[in-house]
Amino acid sequence: MDYFNRTIISILTAGPIPQHISFIMDGNRRYARQRNQEAQMGHYAGFESLKKTLEVCLRLGVKCVSVYAFSIENFKRPPVEVNTLMGLAKTKLKDICQEGELLSQYSVRLNVIGRRELLPEDVQEAIRECEDLTRNNDKAILNILMPYTSRDEMLRAVDQTIDEHNEKDEFEAESDIANNLEMKQKGSPPLDMYIRTSGVKRFSDYLLWQLDENTQIYFTSVYWPDFGLWDFVPMLFDYQRKVWSGALGPRRQALAANAPPSTST
Repeated sequence: MDYFNRTIISILTAGPIPQHISFIMDGNRRYARQRNQEAQMGHYAGFESLKKTLEVCLRLGVKCVSVYAFSIENFKRPPVEVNTLMGLAKTKLKDICQEGELLSQYSVRLNVIGRRELLPEDVQEAIRECEDLTRNNDKAILNILMPYTSRDEMLRAVDQTIDEHNEKDEFEAESDIANNLEMKQKGSPPLDMYIRTSGVKRFSDYLLWQLDENTQIYFTSVYWPDFGLWDFVPMLFDYQRKVWSGALGPRRQALAANAPPSTST
């Protein structure tokens, strides 16, 4: 990262920093088509964009980053593309988890959230290895959601809540279900920013429970592989403006105001 970008990040860290940012990494295939390339080239470029964006978040002091990597519905795509995505996931997960790489450098714990039993066994094994390697990292969290849909996460949480109570038990349905959501169980804080690239303005069954009245939602027409600091900065300034103006709820205001400064190097 060059000096100018580091300076911009330093300026941003003088203000309140969101603790949990989520991305729908959309536009990889259109990025490739625009360049007359195969879809897989767009996915490879998308992974490089993830690394760059994640490093920006970590330098800012963001404590949790979540990314929508693969929907359960994506299994309906052409087998060649699905196989490419599975191979990319296996290879690149191992890359970023190695000693000296991004997750090690910034002490980031990796969580893969979703129906991992639907993934090929070699991908499941790569996930287990990466989660084990980062288990003791304690400065930040990277949630990779694959294969995932919000409805599936909620249904699993409801089933677990029912299993934990018999018919005579009284329980707080909303709070008990919320506590059984996989993302909550893995230590993720409330969702502050929800960002989707590529110009599509829909939620695509992603983190629907986690969206609340204080989550700031941003859509950009930029394809994910092209998404960079200069696309991100206006969103971050807008978030800070809303914190300073008191536009967020009292609890979220307090979380933002008390967030520790970045410890990145």
